[in-house]
Amino acid sequence: MYTAGPTEYLLATTTDCKERMSDRWKSTAPGTWITENSTSREVSDIFEFLTAQGTFHFPVLPNGLFSAAAGDGGDFELTGYRNVWLRDNIQIAWAHWAVQKNAATAVRCVSALHEFYRRHRHRFTSVINGDADASEPMNRPHIRFNGSDLAELPEKWSHAQNDALGYLLWLTCRLIASGDLPCSISEGASESSSPWDLLSLLVHYWQTIEVWRDEDSGHWEEVRKVAASSIGCATAGLTELRLLMSRPEIASALLKCEYPVRPEMVDDLIAQNRTALTNILPAECVQADPAKNRRYDSALLFLIYPLNIVNDRALEDQILADVGAHLTGPIGIRRYLGDSYWCADYRDLLSADQRTADFSDSLDARDRLLKPGMEAQWCIFDPIVSCIHGRRFHQSGDMSSLAMQRAALIRSLTQLSPRGGRFPEYRCPESWFCEKGVWQPNDITPLLWTQGNLWQALTLYRKSLEKLGR
Repeated sequence: MYTAGPTEYLLATTTDCKERMSDRWKSTAPGTWITENSTSREVSDIFEFLTAQGTFHFPVLPNGLFSAAAGDGGDFELTGYRNVWLRDNIQIAWAHWAVQKNAATAVRCVSALHEFYRRHRHRFTSVINGDADASEPMNRPHIRFNGSDLAELPEKWSHAQNDALGYLLWLTCRLIASGDLPCSISEGASESSSPWDLLSLLVHYWQTIEVWRDEDSGHWEEVRKVAASSIGCATAGLTELRLLMSRPEIASALLKCEYPVRPEMVDDLIAQNRTALTNILPAECVQADPAKNRRYDSALLFLIYPLNIVNDRALEDQILADVGAHLTGPIGIRRYLGDSYWCADYRDLLSADQRTADFSDSLDARDRLLKPGMEAQWCIFDPIVSCIHGRRFHQSGDMSSLAMQRAALIRSLTQLSPRGGRFPEYRCPESWFCEKGVWQPNDITPLLWTQGNLWQALTLYRKSLEKLGR
């Protein structure tokens, strides 16, 4: 009679244990997985379970870039979400770096983004030199492009997005400061080994368009306005660049660029931006035009996490309170009041190729489709709210912060795609929308940006429990 040896017994026991844990999560609703008594081990088990289900699968292009979403099928192909968005790629790269300490993935992604903008540097220089009109969005650096061949897309798009460029500058500088993104500062260094020429172009570009009062389409790629969320992203990037310039060799390298950048130039941009933020926050936009004026916008959450650029606890509290009171819904969080993107019965009202078209010049047509109170409930925000409170708990040990961190994480888990729906179970949607009276994930499922945010929220909550010794 054969008797299993110690190694085989341990392997069988471990496998059996994992199967039992998997059955535990499968047999219960995601909203019940996290409780006040959860342990760090249980949170790790949830993470491992979701990973095994494909929740945190990040398909990557050969050059290191990420398409915005990982869906399939005819309707999905018409959404354009196979393309690369600058903003999404930075958020995804940041998640890999912040959660997994995976510098290689973040660096490959950021380096590929640098290469795209080097190939199309004329978008910066033409505006700087006055050869192109920056009021025409197609003349600006393109924010959405073909990630496979780093080619610009010909269709009209709202490329006036200072927030996305701000994220690029911010993460580039963070990676350089950490030593994960090696940059040559020697004279005659190749562009592929040095980002300084590209970063100097961005600084001059922002100075030319006066970023602190520039009307851009921002995070949601819609009506152009002077937006605090965009100015804040640019400020975060410039602040990180200014910190790097305290190193004499980097300051010297920036002075030797074709478009030299001096510390005073960066200081002036930061000061102008800070003044603008003081005059706008906690609103998103204070312009008198009702089509632009916006008191509440969930994009402001990103200025708190991951950018950490608000620098005022009372102001952070106000932004969180505004989102909680005015934008939080029963499932997710609205981008802003009156948002008609994926409003009720969206799939019946618009064809697949119309649903994600550029509405920046014709938003009124889409807004007429919105029924009051039926804005889409987005899934990228609750994980960020959880991370904000988690960071506060790590800094202060305040148990009320831990409770709010947990509550937002629980909401995030309830947003995963359900069993028996249009998508595999446990996927991270862009948002939920109402169709014939039933709320369900929209076509952009899974959205990699949501995945990255949930990944961070779970990891930070596990660390919070470890801090308590649980």
